[in-house]
Amino acid sequence: MINYMISLTDEDMMKEEPISLFSPANPIPTETIFLSNIDQAVTFPVETLFFYAAAGTADVAAMVRTAVERVLLVPYYFMAGRLRWSGDAQRLELVCNNSGVLFVSARTRVSLDDLGDLSNPNADFSRFVHRPGLYKSFEDTPIFTIQVTRFECGAFALGFMTNHAILDGKSASEMFHNLASICRGEGLKTVWVDNDRTPLKARTPPQIHFPHNEYLELSKTLSQPSSFTSQKRMSPSPLIFSNNYVHKLFAFSNETLAKLKNKTLAKCSTFEAILAHIWRARTRAYFDNLDQESTVLFAVDIRDKITPPLPEAFAGNAVITAFARARARDLIGRPLWFGVERVREGVERVTNEYIRSVIDWLEVHKGIPATGNGGAFYVSAWWKLTFGEVDLGFGWPQHAGPIVSGNDEFVLFLDDGNSGINVWLGLDKDKMDNFSSCVYQM
Repeated sequence: MINYMISLTDEDMMKEEPISLFSPANPIPTETIFLSNIDQAVTFPVETLFFYAAAGTADVAAMVRTAVERVLLVPYYFMAGRLRWSGDAQRLELVCNNSGVLFVSARTRVSLDDLGDLSNPNADFSRFVHRPGLYKSFEDTPIFTIQVTRFECGAFALGFMTNHAILDGKSASEMFHNLASICRGEGLKTVWVDNDRTPLKARTPPQIHFPHNEYLELSKTLSQPSSFTSQKRMSPSPLIFSNNYVHKLFAFSNETLAKLKNKTLAKCSTFEAILAHIWRARTRAYFDNLDQESTVLFAVDIRDKITPPLPEAFAGNAVITAFARARARDLIGRPLWFGVERVREGVERVTNEYIRSVIDWLEVHKGIPATGNGGAFYVSAWWKLTFGEVDLGFGWPQHAGPIVSGNDEFVLFLDDGNSGINVWLGLDKDKMDNFSSCVYQM
């Protein structure tokens, strides 16, 4: 278990005034982009941070700024736009009005080594990302900010804030790799970005053929707290929502993951094995009444599951919330393969017809993923994304990942940089003590 953190203060950081970067190829007249119901359910900011240990990078801020405003914002012109609530359509839309991407150059008097173990999520790392105001209106909030921070030692941090309604994890990773390619002098990897979300429009009339308890109706979100936001409601990212819990990072080496997979007594993926294991351990720690049902939510990529398949260059949200559910007593008392099978059923449930049913359900009920509902929690597999390979010309980052302080509704699977997985979660103290005592029991 990793538990080292360092504190940063305002005196440690010197930030210049934000500069607005504009697209040189914004469409005229102004384009308004339809956002799918999947986009509408995840309208919160996501903060991603890259640490680079390279020295001799005095001009890195100018390099990144030039790459963004001259090249990246040509195909990604919409990232300089703003979200807007359409009263007529009763939904959010993306207005490509070229209001700008905010860019900040900063420096810090600390060295990269002073931060200690970079793989341990640290809420203070938010100082390396520009937050334009967490509770501003959508119209006044940039959907993309960039901050380049140079350390005393010459290393630097690259921090991004994007809005999840515009890019999912795979799309964001592709954009970061495009930026890195430009900085290396190799130009755009992707010269065209498919921002047409109309293939994910609801059917008319909606055809809901499955129950969708993995989502919570919008009318119920007002009385039931949730980290997700939806429609006209604005909130911080669910990853930076609360400090009311104890948060810890649990390391699973490649060897430990192999042991877990062997315990299933059947062929399974690393994701299925670690998800089933964490689900069971958290259930053991969380539930007093073992006759209650325990639910884990997780994202499934639908790019190749929907008919017709989405283009490779698709930039919107192409993931829906899947789930696995079991009685706590069964999940805890039966072997690991029981949980693995429930997870696999959750993945296999996501067919074309199921995806269409989800989209139509969201059209009727609006709503958000049902975290916090009876102890349900969401697992986000950041380790699957290739953020750790974003090379601006100085080599791969020493660490790349989200900025989190966390809550008890989200569990993150993070890359440990060495073929293993770091599991980050929050629970109240008693539950965390119980979880810590059993999470490595196999």
